[in-house]
Amino acid sequence: MAVLSSVLAGALLLLTAPVAYASGDGLVRQEATFRGGGGLALHGTVLSKGGAPSPGPGIVLVGGSGSGPREEYRQEAEAFARAGITTLVYDKRTVGYSLLHRDFGLLADDALAGVRLLQARHGVNPRRVGLWGFSEGGWVAPLAAARSADVAFVVTIGGSGYDPLRTQAWDLATHLRNRGVGASFRRTVDGPTAQFVGATGLFPAVGYDPVPVLERLHRTPVLALWGEHDTQVPPRESARIFCETLARAGNQHAVMGFVVGGAHNGHRTSDGFDRIGGPLYHGKKLGELAPGYAQTMTSWVRAVAAGHPPASSVAPAPGQALAATAVPGNAWYAWLAPALLLLGFTTYPMSALLRRGPGRRPVRWVAGLGLLAVVTAVACPFAVFVAGSGAAAPVVWGRPAVWLVVQGLSVAVVVSTCVSATALWRRRPTPSRAAWLRLAPVGLAAVGFVPWAVWWGVVA
Repeated sequence: MAVLSSVLAGALLLLTAPVAYASGDGLVRQEATFRGGGGLALHGTVLSKGGAPSPGPGIVLVGGSGSGPREEYRQEAEAFARAGITTLVYDKRTVGYSLLHRDFGLLADDALAGVRLLQARHGVNPRRVGLWGFSEGGWVAPLAAARSADVAFVVTIGGSGYDPLRTQAWDLATHLRNRGVGASFRRTVDGPTAQFVGATGLFPAVGYDPVPVLERLHRTPVLALWGEHDTQVPPRESARIFCETLARAGNQHAVMGFVVGGAHNGHRTSDGFDRIGGPLYHGKKLGELAPGYAQTMTSWVRAVAAGHPPASSVAPAPGQALAATAVPGNAWYAWLAPALLLLGFTTYPMSALLRRGPGRRPVRWVAGLGLLAVVTAVACPFAVFVAGSGAAAPVVWGRPAVWLVVQGLSVAVVVSTCVSATALWRRRPTPSRAAWLRLAPVGLAAVGFVPWAVWWGVVA
């Protein structure tokens, strides 16, 4: 009976154990499940090259923003594995991660759980397991390495040296420029609108600063790469920040480089906005790996694993068409100003509903047009933050067509204010407390609308 129980238990173990399978490319793939931050079960694939003579290095791939299924990084995973580097690529968590909530610390815990998984794997040297981080992963991977000595090295591609909000503002401005949108509207997006989004708490991880994290990587070898045509993070400025910060920290093995012909993800592109070749992801081309991109990473990892990490160096940076605009922190005025304008313009029609004081047609026009102008002026660039640069289409005369309507409304507010003021002056009505209570808020809002519209970029 005991023998039968042992046989059954062994059979059950075989049935439930992860199955390793080899494919025609000579790689061995094994499905893996591990516990990430907060105990969440994460699912991934471990890729390795069969027949390795001795334990070699391992690397965990940390994806960029969004849902991040492992398939998006299959080309990188296979390139590392073919070079003899055991690779874990996993599906990104969907619990505790959303459009409005990002916890880089939680994502770093996931990455470290992946490191521990590879460290316990046969054929992997537990002291030679590192992290690869793409885009958002360029914030997460260094954070994980700063938290744990288990991370032997860090590779990033498309990592930003700025906080997420400033990075996103630059990304949007760059894509708007590519769509033919002029500097005026771009300044509205990466200036006051970015401040509005940050101050209202509508942007996740707005205060995350990567510099203090990089300063803690004084002993960890770092390879930081950017695509020559990166259009989602400012490559030249980010490379400068990485270089200066790691040098200040005393890191003597920090290599900064640029992928020739590479996009934000290091894949082939002609200008950074398209992708050439490669598999499809959600119906769009990912682009094949740019020439030399994989070889640069794998040779660097092998050198680190062999105990010979390359000395710090910086490759010449490509040109960068736009500079990233700083976004002031705690810009409360960005939401308070339009809120006060809306309150002032709303007071007049609300008082009419309560039947307090006489109504005047010119003033009704001021209130109505003012409400519409403020709402649309905020909504138009805000939609770009939510939906991307495509929300600016169609573009007419270097401006989104909707923005031209907003500018027309703003002119109408000024004109109707002048007409109303002239009419009131000519009639010189007998002042009353009720009249002042109705006219004062809308009058102050109309006067305040002009400097706000100039600052917001509506009048430009």
